[in-house]
Amino acid sequence: MTEAAKNAKESAWYASPVEEALHDLKTHAGGLSMEDAAARLEEYGPNRLPDPAKRSVLVRFALHFHNILIYVLLGSAAITAALGHLIDTLVILAVVVANAVIGFVQEGKAERAMDAIRKMLALKASVLRGGERRAVEGDSLVPGDIVLLEAGDKVPADLRLLRVSSLQIQEAILTGESVPVEKHIRPVKPEAPLGDRVCMAYSGTLVTSGQGRGIVVATGAGTEIGKISGMLATVETLTTPLVRQMNAFAKWLTVLILLIAAALLVFGYVVGHADFAEMFMAVVGLSVAAIPEGLPAVLTITLAVGVQAMARRNAIVRRLPAIETLGSVSVICTDKTGTLTRNEMMVASVVTNLHTFALDGTGYEPRGAITLDNAAASVREHRILEELGRSAVLCNDASLHERDSVWHVEGDPMEGALLALSGKVGIDWRTELVTWTRTDAIPFDARHRFMAILNHDHENHAFVSVKGAPEQILAMCSAQRTAAGGTEPLVAEYWHARAEAIAAQGQRVLAFAVRPVDPAHTVLEFSDVEGGLTLVGLVGLIDPPRPEAIEAVAHCRSAGIRVKMITGDHRGTAAAIGRQIGLENPDRVLTGADLDAMGDAELSACILDTDIFARTSPEHKLRLVMALQAHGLTVAMTGDGVNDAPALKRADAGIAMGLKGSEAAKEAAELVLADDNFASIAAAVREGRTVYDNIKKVISWTLPTNAGEAMTIVVALLFGMSLPITPVQILWVNLITAITLGMALAFEPTEEGTMRRPPRRRGEPLLTGELGWHIVFVSALFLGGVFGIYTYATDRGYPVELARTMAMNTLVVMEIFHLFFIRNIYGTSLTWEAARGTKVVWATVATVTAAQFIITYLPPLQRVFGTHPVPFLDGVLIVAIGVALFAIIETEKQLRLRIWKLRSE
Repeated sequence: MTEAAKNAKESAWYASPVEEALHDLKTHAGGLSMEDAAARLEEYGPNRLPDPAKRSVLVRFALHFHNILIYVLLGSAAITAALGHLIDTLVILAVVVANAVIGFVQEGKAERAMDAIRKMLALKASVLRGGERRAVEGDSLVPGDIVLLEAGDKVPADLRLLRVSSLQIQEAILTGESVPVEKHIRPVKPEAPLGDRVCMAYSGTLVTSGQGRGIVVATGAGTEIGKISGMLATVETLTTPLVRQMNAFAKWLTVLILLIAAALLVFGYVVGHADFAEMFMAVVGLSVAAIPEGLPAVLTITLAVGVQAMARRNAIVRRLPAIETLGSVSVICTDKTGTLTRNEMMVASVVTNLHTFALDGTGYEPRGAITLDNAAASVREHRILEELGRSAVLCNDASLHERDSVWHVEGDPMEGALLALSGKVGIDWRTELVTWTRTDAIPFDARHRFMAILNHDHENHAFVSVKGAPEQILAMCSAQRTAAGGTEPLVAEYWHARAEAIAAQGQRVLAFAVRPVDPAHTVLEFSDVEGGLTLVGLVGLIDPPRPEAIEAVAHCRSAGIRVKMITGDHRGTAAAIGRQIGLENPDRVLTGADLDAMGDAELSACILDTDIFARTSPEHKLRLVMALQAHGLTVAMTGDGVNDAPALKRADAGIAMGLKGSEAAKEAAELVLADDNFASIAAAVREGRTVYDNIKKVISWTLPTNAGEAMTIVVALLFGMSLPITPVQILWVNLITAITLGMALAFEPTEEGTMRRPPRRRGEPLLTGELGWHIVFVSALFLGGVFGIYTYATDRGYPVELARTMAMNTLVVMEIFHLFFIRNIYGTSLTWEAARGTKVVWATVATVTAAQFIITYLPPLQRVFGTHPVPFLDGVLIVAIGVALFAIIETEKQLRLRIWKLRSE
């Protein structure tokens, strides 16, 4: 097909009637069969955009030579080569290449991590296949599929709309218009611009309200968004403010060190009359020793490891700064349903005008016992249960499927529980859906808090079924159904009392009402249900708490993190669940009405002591987040709906639900929970603290060791002494230790007591006064150890090569012992668990130790690095110096921790 013909065909979708689209795509309103869908997937390919163009391997590798440090080293290599120091030149080039290789490898790992996360964020879609609603992967959609849309969904492909009900779609990513577009199904003119094609729904746009269904007319690269796919980015690149700050820090530190090196070069050559070549090699060693060239790469690896660790805990990081933020979260605002609870709804109570029935069962299985006053109840004797079951079926958008003897719900879990209720009262929902045709609907919306359906049967009957919040439905009713099938005036006090009673048991309460209408009535308006309804009954649904959520809440409390539950449920339901999961002050509950009546000052005064907010709308979440942040708290907020997006963006860490969450919520959030489980939030906070701790460990290990190396050279040059370690040996130490030992800290496990520490202060800098003291203290000890062993060797008359070899090995041993110290920055390092280390730590220590033995005792490398075999007893002395370093800094840490503990008490 030519490009012109293809464009003409695309125009026909929005310029042609619905029937023509169905005919052209060889499908029907019930959707494709599974076989047809599989065949078309083979023909058209997956519904996904082509992978973005990636840089070639050579370009990626070459870019790792593009930074100020590498330019300094390459310049140094050129000058040393010109001076005839070929060995030094080769070692410098080895450092440069090794850093590039390490950076290249970690970048590849980071890209693979991001690719894995993109797959975990793959779009889901609800379709009709073979006449049944099914949830499928978005990339399996094919032209001809019938897709169901609801508020909060992201449109998974380009659709020609077949049916709409108050459907509005946000198309800003395509048109730039911020106002949602109201959709209908009438064709538009062929020349209509994209923003005026109101009978189309385009891939990547967001459904803001209403419902609809449409036929897929384009997938993958053939969609409108496929033509501008460069505008879409589902996951950010692997960079954070911390990494940018550390890159900037490294650059300025490099400049400072180069200025100091230049001053020392001039001082030694002009004042000390030293040989220029020797002085130049000394300042090259100083530069390489002091500049933390591997720090940005190791920090990035630490973050990448954290991303993968969180993904294993079902917390998918979409924006990496969230990792840093999670380490300081002090309040978690969470939804209840599916997050703190199982999200496996079951009807536990049914209230009629005379009785309260109890129901039993397992999950969504449409079978179970019905009891009245602890005795089995007969549906035949209580026909009102059948009417309630029928309304539960017709006022419903879900479906049930049995797979492997287990019943699963497609759609809202609450609506699945209502279908299971219909089975328990003897109603076959499939038969009811065939008998009663849905003519029109008012979808559920948080603003009006009810759903209404207009149905007609084949015998010229019509009626409206309504379900929703009891307060709302009762306000719309004037009568109630009697046990005999008649009606009587509504006794609102009775129903309010029964609703309160079952809500106090932790059940979610829904009310059902009906109203007969004239068979000629085919359009459902709000005026049809705003009054004059007949109340049929109430149902109470339970969603038991997750055991792991109860444990996670306890862990959060021990970590100084306050958990606040914000739910749309009834006050009694919220309080009951709050007590079960262990929230503080479970009897103190504020409702949305209470919040509306409060001013900002009053809310600010009571929000810290209130942990349960019931009957709230999504708009209340934004106000609660801002009130908590006004107290200087770092807030994590969960959300799943379209209207949650402002609160998710405002929160310090927005967390969207991966299973029940809308695409709008996922777009606004920094993290997505793959399992919608509160325990995964607590695990993510734990991992966030671990990542931050590991970053702090990397910096706390790197800066003191680099400063210690540099100070040995500076002191020697200033006092006209022989260098205790040659420049080429300094280059070797940086090559073998900075890349291996420093990187081992990126894989450190969570420290014991991590979730018993209070959150760190909001905005606390990484380079604190405590870290500054550690850098000065440890670098001074390094200086003393290196010069001490060097002086010891020269006093014993050892040749200078042996003295320098001993000094170099002492430096490496001290770095190893410093590594074991820094692994436990919040507790003691004098435990078996601390000494045992990890596989990564021991692998790097073994690598470094083997490398040191090779250059110390292998003759060819002795000539390269100017080393000399170290006697056994002197080797023991070197290890003893490392032990002494460990003992001193561990003692200082314990004294500091005890002083901090006394001050906190």
